[in-house]
Amino acid sequence: MKKKPVILENITVEDYAAEGKSLAHANGKVIFIENTIPGDIVDVQLYKNKKDWAEGWPLNFKSYSSERVLPFCAHFGVCGGCQWQMLPYEKQLYYKQKQVGDNLKYIGKMPLPPLMPIIGCDNSKYYRNKIEYTFSVKKFVPEDEFRILREQGVSYEEIGNESVAGFHAKGVFDKVVDIDICHLQAEPSNEIRKAVAAFACENHFSFYDMKEHFGWLRNMTVRMTTTGELMLNIVFGYEHEKSRKQLLDFILNKFPMITTLLYVINPKPNDSIFDLAPQVYFGKGHITEKLSTGSGEEDFEFRISPKSFFQTNTKQAEKLYQVVRNFAELDGTKVVYDLYCGTGSIGIFVSRGAKKIIGIDVIKEAIDDAKENAMLNNISHASFFAGDVTGICTDEFFAMNGKPDVVITDPPRAGMHQKLVLKLMEIAAPVIVYVSCNPATQARDLSLLSEKYTVEKIQPLDMFPHTHHIENIAQLKLKV
Repeated sequence: MKKKPVILENITVEDYAAEGKSLAHANGKVIFIENTIPGDIVDVQLYKNKKDWAEGWPLNFKSYSSERVLPFCAHFGVCGGCQWQMLPYEKQLYYKQKQVGDNLKYIGKMPLPPLMPIIGCDNSKYYRNKIEYTFSVKKFVPEDEFRILREQGVSYEEIGNESVAGFHAKGVFDKVVDIDICHLQAEPSNEIRKAVAAFACENHFSFYDMKEHFGWLRNMTVRMTTTGELMLNIVFGYEHEKSRKQLLDFILNKFPMITTLLYVINPKPNDSIFDLAPQVYFGKGHITEKLSTGSGEEDFEFRISPKSFFQTNTKQAEKLYQVVRNFAELDGTKVVYDLYCGTGSIGIFVSRGAKKIIGIDVIKEAIDDAKENAMLNNISHASFFAGDVTGICTDEFFAMNGKPDVVITDPPRAGMHQKLVLKLMEIAAPVIVYVSCNPATQARDLSLLSEKYTVEKIQPLDMFPHTHHIENIAQLKLKV
């Protein structure tokens, strides 16, 4: 027998928890609720029900929080890209700062200085320099629309059978939300997506089926820079030279502002292109971005290739790097190790105050880009190495390159591996600047490092408005 769903009625949402969920209390347990904000009163249907906690989604809204505002995007609630448009931006910043503090307090469990006020974005729309769109033969149909279509006699098999271009639906791997206007990236981003999709449909080019793994047109990445350059990378499921040239020539003719046009042939079931070689169809194959130092000195330039990682919000990246530079407390005499350095952007940004920069990353292509970027900026005192930090940082390596006076670490969301944490304590650099996109794993790592380090400064920074994501920068100093 299928269990009857548990429904809790008239639950008042009390606070924000993390990862986009809010929390309430009922029947002696904590309830984590999706798609709500503090002040909402809802009936909640549980999908997880444990002894001390439960998770659920709102079945009915009895009343809405006075803090709610009208979302500006027509796709809000269907597309999973922006979870917090129903909150004023000031409130988003408040809850993000609270998230950092709660994680450090309850997970880190160590002495902490007061948090500095969160650094928000000057522009909360059109802030992304990179967006990836997906082409699909399966349109995501919301539940209400699905029910209406069924009542009209449309079969299950027919619903959603439509070529669309947009974003993956949240929690549904094989269906795509058909996007009209996305407010995350400036034009001509939406115009390009719509034009490509329309031209493909007019010429009967097949879109990709993510469940059956067939179809021609798969993905498209649009990258823009503050310098006015624009890169477009189209991913095809297989080579069809005549159709490919027809589409790419149409794009160049329709959008002459494109400075680099590339394509990738990806016959694999997954969307990753990191093991594939993008082909240049037009332009130089890369774009160049500039970051302002904020100190009156000359800006830094960065070469961005189609597989390069670069901070997605350029203007906030400038603010983030300025905080890192300040926390590093450089005076021209110090050796700086930049871990998870990627294309070298942080190390290069702080380089004018350092004696030497040593960048390390496991991805060889990123290190190649870092070396190019150092040359581009005439930085001769930076060296970059591909490999694992724990394997590279030997006594011989230190003898050749010097031990670090400052370590900057910017790991992925999973945080640092425990072996690296132990290695950092063994190295015992006087200063560590820890940049994190996940305060929970950062708090875990800081707790481990607290054996030898104290946390001196904490600076939250918002990189992604209208989402629950938050960056945090911590300065650590070696205990005397």
